[in-house]
Amino acid sequence: MHVFHFAAECYPVAKVGGLADVLGALPKYQQKEGIQASVVMPFYDKPFTQTHPFDLVYEGNIQQGETLYHYQVLKEKEDVLGFELFLIKIKGLLDRPEVYSYADESEQFLAYQQAALNWLCAVKYRPDIIHCHDHHTGLIPFYVEYVNEFDLLKGVPTIATVHNGQYQGWLGWDKASLLPAFDTWRWGLLDWDGLINPLATLIKCCWAYTTVSEGYLTELYEKANGLEGLFLAEKTKAYGIVNGIDTEVWDTASDAMLSSNFELTNVVKGKLANKKELCRLHHLDETLPLIVFIGRFALEKGADILPDTLLRVFEKYAGAINFFILGSGDKGTEKLLQEILTDFSQHLGLHIGYNEELAHQVYAAADYLFMPSRVEPCGLNQLYAMRYGTVPVVHATGGLKDTVKDLEENGYGILFSDATVDGALGAIERVYAHWEHTDLEKQAALRKLLMKLDFSWEKSAAKYTELYKKLID
Repeated sequence: MHVFHFAAECYPVAKVGGLADVLGALPKYQQKEGIQASVVMPFYDKPFTQTHPFDLVYEGNIQQGETLYHYQVLKEKEDVLGFELFLIKIKGLLDRPEVYSYADESEQFLAYQQAALNWLCAVKYRPDIIHCHDHHTGLIPFYVEYVNEFDLLKGVPTIATVHNGQYQGWLGWDKASLLPAFDTWRWGLLDWDGLINPLATLIKCCWAYTTVSEGYLTELYEKANGLEGLFLAEKTKAYGIVNGIDTEVWDTASDAMLSSNFELTNVVKGKLANKKELCRLHHLDETLPLIVFIGRFALEKGADILPDTLLRVFEKYAGAINFFILGSGDKGTEKLLQEILTDFSQHLGLHIGYNEELAHQVYAAADYLFMPSRVEPCGLNQLYAMRYGTVPVVHATGGLKDTVKDLEENGYGILFSDATVDGALGAIERVYAHWEHTDLEKQAALRKLLMKLDFSWEKSAAKYTELYKKLID
């Protein structure tokens, strides 16, 4: 069985969020299961593409409106990711340093999808499964079934994975001329509420769709940025499969990014060594509980409540709790956090920006991970944290409530029901009480329990394999 994954991101080639982590891991674990997995994504001018060798495997042309684009298909020579990686490159369009936020982003992803299918048809290759991830690849199932240019692929089973239903890739109908010629009476498959909606098209046209947790699948029926009715109408082809993590990358014993590696046998000592180093660098007291936040400063991540939460925590627990925050995004949030740092530098560490190495260090050093997300389809941060012996403190939503069991229910984390400052403060009150009343022996037992939890890709990859076989049969 040969599966082609289509996505906008893939770690370590290009990463903005969790989508990249999934694409960097799932195909690798599918290879281990005996499935041939390939990833096809846009080309980006990034360190990975600058430092790895590529073969030119195909060149062709596509027409987008009045523009003729010449495209190249590049294959990473040595399969260093553990699977085949193909990049679609178009000079001036798909050869830029960033993944998103360009004025012609619509044209970028439209060209990427059309060129990728044009290449498969040109070389006369039919995958056994076409697996599309999020709206950036949302038109592919429609193209496969209803665009004559891609008749060779007609009938290939298509599966969609919704990593985040809030972003849908909306296009005005004035962009319709950029699409390859299709049966115009099928226009309704492209339309949702008067716009071309690639995510809606993806759900309408795919053979099956998955979400990245069972909890998020249920939430989409009630909160999906206008597509609630569609997800509900198509629920007979829906599956919730929780994301996994790459346990070869996220391994405390071998992680080269850590200042001190550790295992189950020395988890308390090992985490303390990493905590000491992080606290030393940011002038924090290593004897205090260290709560961390890692992520984008966005409304869906609950980052807007961080400033007021910090101020109230520092007021209530003066000199008793430390925070470390790693992230970037909303400029207003960044500014407020920097102002708080000025007044509370002895209890707050702050790094504005994305830093993969520092993220690993923070997971290893932290006592508690704080995730006040309003929307979290799966969540990977809590999985990384638990793998590194860090207690998750999470808003009970989506994949967070699927993967974290509360300490009060003989579990291993702290859940709170309201993504508000008051809700967050209540959770941190529980954190402080837990820290104060947990001796070293119980602390070691909890951290060992967290590290032994199995959120690896093996189980999730097996569920995808089962679904693939069902679609093919």
